[in-house]
Amino acid sequence: MSSADHYLADVLKSLSQPTRLKIIDFLRNGERCVCEIFPAIDEEQSNTSRHLSYMQTHGILSRRKEGVKIFYSVKHPEVFEIIDLAGRIVQRETELRSGVVKESRRG
Repeated sequence: MSSADHYLADVLKSLSQPTRLKIIDFLRNGERCVCEIFPAIDEEQSNTSRHLSYMQTHGILSRRKEGVKIFYSVKHPEVFEIIDLAGRIVQRETELRSGVVKESRRG
């Protein structure tokens, strides 16, 4: 496996956790302070900070400090496209599976 493959896996792993998905969704409207993020996603500050740091390390988020406040934003807008595409796959699969369930109940 090449280093690019490892990095791709790290990027996808960064997006594959429910708390991280909540954080990214909250950042859709732009940069936010940590002090706004953790209450908005209903998570502990320490847990939120750990996820923010993980995503920054893997190139998903940018971080900026202003005095004592730390602000995060999504570094690459394509992250939203990845999540939206995955959401469409989930929606289609859910529809297909519910159709299969309905079909099997009829038979």
